[in-house]
Amino acid sequence: MELTEWAKLQEELLKAQLGVIRGYLRNEEPSGRERKAPQRKSQMSIVTDILSSAGMPLHVSEIMRQAKEQYSASLDRESVVSALTKKVRKGVAFVRTGPNTFGIKNR
Repeated sequence: MELTEWAKLQEELLKAQLGVIRGYLRNEEPSGRERKAPQRKSQMSIVTDILSSAGMPLHVSEIMRQAKEQYSASLDRESVVSALTKKVRKGVAFVRTGPNTFGIKNR
């Protein structure tokens, strides 16, 4: 085997080993600059978290303010109201306690 062939073989072996090591590290706790980006949340999961934390019904304006403050998320007001209204009509997870005011349904 020539020197260049041997060097190419070694390079391929090292790349394969590095790939295995990186895969192992990805499954471990992130450290230093390899931190994973926070997972994105859907608008409804943000709304659910906010209402659960509040423990009481909130007006959609307050939900949007807290979403911006806690999650740096700009929610679309009409989408949120529409989605919550649909869930209220289905009897799923939310209740409407007043105009544009929603809470978590007691189970």
